[in-house]
Parts: sequence; structure tokens; C-alpha cells
Amino acid sequence: MAEGSDQPRRLGHVDALRGLVMVLMALDHARDYFGFTPYQPTDLGAHDSAALFLTRWVTHFCAPVFVFLAGTSAFLWGTRHAAGDGGVRRLSVFLLTRGLWLVLLELTVVRWAWFMNMLLDWEYSFFFVQVIWALGWSMVVLGALVHLPVRVIGAAGLAMIGAHNLLDGVDPESLGWFSGMFKVLHVRGAVIWPLGGRMQVMYPLVPWIGVMATGHAFGRMMLRPRGERRRRCFVLGGCLCAAFVVLRAVNIYGDPVAWTPQRTGLFTVFSFINCEKYPPSLDFLLMT
Repeated sequence: MAEGSDQPRRLGHVDALRGLVMVLMALDHARDYFGFTPYQPTDLGAHDSAALFLTRWVTHFCAPVFVFLAGTSAFLWGTRHAAGDGGVRRLSVFLLTRGLWLVLLELTVVRWAWFMNMLLDWEYSFFFVQVIWALGWSMVVLGALVHLPVRVIGAAGLAMIGAHNLLDGVDPESLGWFSGMFKVLHVRGAVIWPLGGRMQVMYPLVPWIGVMATGHAFGRMMLRPRGERRRRCFVLGGCLCAAFVVLRAVNIYGDPVAWTPQRTGLFTVFSFINCEKYPPSLDFLLMT
């Protein structure tokens, strides 16, 4: 229990949700490790296995939950550890240092776990940056945003989520020297270092920064009485699901790949829910 309070130090339902998505992520990784296939499980034209598609699709909930709840946890940490004079600065420093530490781990320990290679020769170096990278930089940016009102942070996060697909038609190679930064921020691709070496960006930052910022603003919801919190969460979740169905059905904006009728009704449903994760589209994030 928190000192001088009848509130628990941790929220059990938040930790339980984190644990559940870890189990789902393990399912996908085990499938990939023990059941190698020459095609992507979400490539509906390459196979007709519903189970294979679903073992991959269900893990789409993992990264959004991790990133969103990291923002929520940052808000709750701030209410507990960063109250009073200088509290916002303590939260900002905490997020900045924690975020940079995660980025460092991605570029060293996680990289070694993937490739068993710790070469520092830039000419031959290859970095494969994924979710830990995105979490780290999102924390760094949130460390700057926390100096703003919570409503402004939430609005900024929603704007990033809702508007970033407007840039889907931009060809990074047409941007010259800015092409590498554009890939880091918006589109999956390889970034060539000036001194040699290559970084493969799997998790472009802008949408994920928006997810964490929105999760931070959502932290206020966790401070409301249990009954009110549950009612509001059910309404909010229902509205987001409805928005996904409507926007996806319109098939004009929200995902770079439109859904199409398939050979069976079930696979048509799969096409409908098969949204882009790299980077996460508006439809993807509404769904997850």
C-alpha cells in the first residue's frame, strides 16, 4: 500500500494485462521459431490456414498495449513520486534517462541477442531496431511533453495517431538528405549511415510516440473511482471499436492497404482486420 494512502502501489489489472500480452507475444515467437513458413502468416494470398493467420494477428495487440500502458504508468509514477515542487522535472528526468537506457539496450544487448554480433565497425555494422527502440524514444519525447498540460499531451498524441497516414504517399527517396530521418519517423525501411553501416527501422517513431502520449493522458482515467472508471472505459472501448469498423468499411483512409473480398467469407473478415503494423496505421491502432 502507498504510504498514507489506502491505494495499492500497483494496479493489478494493468499488470495482468501486461502479462497477458506477454503470453500472446510468446505464442507468436514460438510459432516463428518452431514452425518456420516461407510466407508471412498475414499474407492471405499465400496460404489458407486460419489458425496460422490468427496466431500472428492476435499478437498485434501486444506492442500497442506495451506502449500505451508505458504512458499510463508514467502518469501514475508521476502522481506518486513526482508530486510537489520540482515534480514535473523529476518525472521528465526519469523518462529521459529510462528512455535513453532502453535505446542503448536495443542497440547493444538486444542486437547481440538477435545476431550474436557486437562489432562496432560502422562499415559492417547492422542495427535492427524494433519495439524497445520505439519505447525508448517515445519515453524521451514524453519526457519533454510532460511539461505541458495533460490535455495538450493527449491531443498531441491523438493528432499523431490520426494524421500520420496522410504521409503514406510520400516516397522517402524523394526527400534527399531527409529520407533517413523520414524513415525513422514514419516508414519502415533501411537507413544508411554516413560513415557506413545500416539500420533497419521496423518501428517508425511518430505513431508510437502518439500512442504513449495518449496513454499518458489516459492515466487520469485510472485515478477515477472504480465504477466510474469501468463505465467510461467500456464506453471509450466501444466507441473506438465502432470507429474502426466504420473507417475500415469506408476503405478510403486509415490504412495504406485496402481490404478486399477473398475466396471465403472468413478470409474476407481476415482481410478486413488485417491492418498495417509497420508503422501502425490509424485503423490498426483503433482495432488494438
